[in-house]
Amino acid sequence: MPNTLNPLELIARRWQPSAAFVRRAALATVVMAVIIVVTGGAVRLSQSGLGCSTWPKCTPDSLTPTAAMGINGLIEFGNRMLTYVLCAVVGLFIIAARARAPRRRSLTRLGWAQFWLVTSNAVIGGVTVLTGLNPYIVSSHFLAATALLTVAVLSWKRASEGDEEPRDLVARPARQLAWLLVAATGALTVIGTVVTGTGPHAGDAKKVHRIPLDWQEITQLHVDFVYIVVGLSVALWFTLRAVKAPAAPRRMLLELFAGIAAQGVIGYVQYFTGLPEIVIGLHMLGSALVWICVLRVSLSLRDRGPLQEKDPGRPAPSGEQEAPEPQAASALSR
Repeated sequence: MPNTLNPLELIARRWQPSAAFVRRAALATVVMAVIIVVTGGAVRLSQSGLGCSTWPKCTPDSLTPTAAMGINGLIEFGNRMLTYVLCAVVGLFIIAARARAPRRRSLTRLGWAQFWLVTSNAVIGGVTVLTGLNPYIVSSHFLAATALLTVAVLSWKRASEGDEEPRDLVARPARQLAWLLVAATGALTVIGTVVTGTGPHAGDAKKVHRIPLDWQEITQLHVDFVYIVVGLSVALWFTLRAVKAPAAPRRMLLELFAGIAAQGVIGYVQYFTGLPEIVIGLHMLGSALVWICVLRVSLSLRDRGPLQEKDPGRPAPSGEQEAPEPQAASALSR
């Protein structure tokens, strides 16, 4: 009895995406992960967190919002539907990575990791609604979205490099300093979710339980970690200059400085203007962009060799013939 091919193998035998296509698909997952962070914030800031009163349906009797639920129901339901768009983009990346020759299992594993993170975060989102916007679950919902963004950035990086063993481009202490910067930025993000859980924007107009901490004190701790991240970034800048690091990491570090500066301005504006919703939304967008910059800086300090553009031992898909090499074509014409 012949072996049954799975759908991904069938696609791989008939379609050969270019390396550039796989990179663009990986970048699309990064963009969608950022959009999910921002739109999730829009749900909370528009007081639409309970726009749909239950989950997985929108109401006990309806899968979709009703007219009586107004704009809040549409916003919450629209955010739920956006998850399917995210799944489609992640699915495209998985298929492209699987169909690409030579097959790179590390890349397809990253794609499947994104899929399971999307699935788990959808469940967390449902639990958020069922628990009446419990602030701890809301925080975990945001952190799961940040985890998805992390894997998406790693996938984007891996899609543009080879599979050799990682080789340090700078001295190990410099790389360790970069990972310390990643850890400090991660802690800053976690503390930011606590600030959200203590603040006034609970996600619904009704009284919602908040984390029982002093909002101003936890905000000050958040600011303290901002200074730690800034200090580590400056230290890494001078370190990379001292060890004559390649230009790419130093350029990415400058991008990080720009992101941190913009976040600092937005943070102080929202603090002194009474936390307006639009400014908080910009702060959430900035948080995602700063996290991307930090990850890119750290990942740029090691090299895995060039990306293998094609598998010379694999025939072209049916219906396609590879163009002859220039020398061979010249010989045939004589």
